[in-house]
Amino acid sequence: MHSETPVSLVRDHTIYSCVMGSRAFGLATDGSDTDRRGVFLAPTPLFWHFEKPPTHVEGPAEEQFSWELERFCTLALRANPNILECLHSPLVEYVDDTGRELLALREAFLSRRVHDTFARYALGQRKKLDADVRQHGAPRWKHAMHLLRLLMSSRDLLRTGALTIDVGPRREALLAVKRGEVPWPEAEAWMSRLATETDEAAVHSPLPAEPDHARVEDFLLRTRRASALRADSEAPRTLQPDPDDERVQGLVRGRSVRQR
Repeated sequence: MHSETPVSLVRDHTIYSCVMGSRAFGLATDGSDTDRRGVFLAPTPLFWHFEKPPTHVEGPAEEQFSWELERFCTLALRANPNILECLHSPLVEYVDDTGRELLALREAFLSRRVHDTFARYALGQRKKLDADVRQHGAPRWKHAMHLLRLLMSSRDLLRTGALTIDVGPRREALLAVKRGEVPWPEAEAWMSRLATETDEAAVHSPLPAEPDHARVEDFLLRTRRASALRADSEAPRTLQPDPDDERVQGLVRGRSVRQR
């Protein structure tokens, strides 16, 4: 147990892994990378040491990134866009029983907090695009495409209460942006319109005000407890006698211990 490494945590303790990025969004082309994301469950006894297991691991494969379950749940409860989208990837590569229980909790993580977190992320990306236009005369079109996709996803989530990350029939319109076939003023107006629609959707969203912390915490506690019990059942049971035990027993029998 003590010899666990970041690589072995991902290799031996992954509970859920999926493909993200353009392939999950339905925007892949011939040159698209395959971005893999995952969740691993660090064995509970590892947390009993001063040096805790990592909260995330990059690799071991290229374009692979994984989070420890508790960190993943914490970020999801905070409505982190990347984490929530990871939970809703249509391209699941691996899932075990614990991972299936995590996926069954997807709705517990969703709340109207997404309006703030998605909008804040989108604003940061928009500022970068505006800086590109000022400095180079044009944005990085791939980033413009993904910002539009994010805004659509955010708006639809707030409208329906469901997060769908595959762009479906919007694919060609978005790829036209990526190819630079849409003038920047037109793309900019599209972004502004989507941002306004997102704000309007937030007012009457069916999503709850807050995520279901109690339900997620119950899952995490049960999972940690089960991991600890597994480790206990696998641990050797033979106990070696300690010489000090006999010495203490002798002192007690000889009444060398002061009585009160």
